[in-house]
Amino acid sequence: MGPGNRPLDMEWLEDFLALAESGNFSRAAQARAIAQPAFSRHIRSLEEWVGVDLFDRSAHPAGLTAAGQRFLPLLEQVLANLEAARIKARVAHDQAAASLRFAATHVLSIYFFPKWLAGLEQQLRLGPVQTMSDSSQACEDLMLQRRVQFMLCYAHADVPGRLDEGQFPMTGLGHDVLVPVSAPDKSGQPLHMLGRGDILPVLGYSEASGLGRIMRSRLRGLFGDNAGAAVVPGVSVVFTAHNAVLLKTMALEGRGITWLPRQLMTDELSQGQLLESGGTEWQIPLEIRLYRQPAVMAAVAESVWALSAGAAA
Repeated sequence: MGPGNRPLDMEWLEDFLALAESGNFSRAAQARAIAQPAFSRHIRSLEEWVGVDLFDRSAHPAGLTAAGQRFLPLLEQVLANLEAARIKARVAHDQAAASLRFAATHVLSIYFFPKWLAGLEQQLRLGPVQTMSDSSQACEDLMLQRRVQFMLCYAHADVPGRLDEGQFPMTGLGHDVLVPVSAPDKSGQPLHMLGRGDILPVLGYSEASGLGRIMRSRLRGLFGDNAGAAVVPGVSVVFTAHNAVLLKTMALEGRGITWLPRQLMTDELSQGQLLESGGTEWQIPLEIRLYRQPAVMAAVAESVWALSAGAAA
C-alpha cells in the first residue's frame, strides 16, 4: 500500500506534535505514555503516509525538516478544527435532545397544534419547540427517519398508515369529521350536490395526503375502483392537492366539491360561504392522533407523552 492510500492513525498526529515540541524521542514517548520503539514506529508510519521525512534525525535535538515545518501548523489547525467540530456536534446533540420536535400535517398545524401546545405549556416547562408542517407522507418520513419525536395527524381506525404498520405508539387527542362542501349558487343552494344527479367536479387530495388515503379507502364507490376509474357517473377529479387549506380556497371560488375537516371551515359554514353538499352517509369520522418514537426519548418529550396519553385515557 503506497503512501497516498494507506490508513492514517490519529495517534500518529499526537505523537508528531509531542516530538516536534520536545525534539527528543525518549521524552516524547514518555509524555505520550508509550514505549519508545512503538513511538518511533508511529513517527515512521506517519512519514510514510505523508511520503517525506518530517524530522531530521541527524540533529540533536531532532528538528523538523522543511516538510515538517510546513506540516506542523497545518496539522495544528486540522486538530483544532476536529476538536471544535466535536464540541459543536455534542452541543447540537444536547440541544436536540433537550428540545421537542413535532411533525404535523398542514391543517392540524394551523388550527389544532397551537392551542394544544398552549395547553401543554400551562402544565409543563417545555423549552425549545421545533415544528415541521408538511403532508402526511412527509411527516411519516420524518418519524421513520427519527428526525422528530412526535407526529400529529388525522387517522381512521380502518385505514392504517405506515406508523401503524411499524407499531409506533399513539394516543388520540380529539375528533373531527370530513364533510363534503361546495360554494353556494345564486339561489343559496350548494353549487355542487351529491345525490342530485349533478356532474361533480371534485377537488381531491393527492397520494401524499393522509386525508386522501382515508377518503379513497372509505369512499371507493365514489372515487373509483381498483383501476382508479370513477364508479359514480359524472364524477371527475379536476384538481388535486395535499393541502386542505388550498382545497378550501378552491371550493370557496366555486371550482368544485371537496371534503374538508369541519373544524377547518367553522366560520365559512356559519357565514354560508360553504354549504354541506351531502348527507351524513358521505361524511367520514376522523381521529386526531399523536404518534411517538418507540425508543426512550428526552425527559421533556416523555413528560409530553405521559400528559397526552393520560388525558386521552
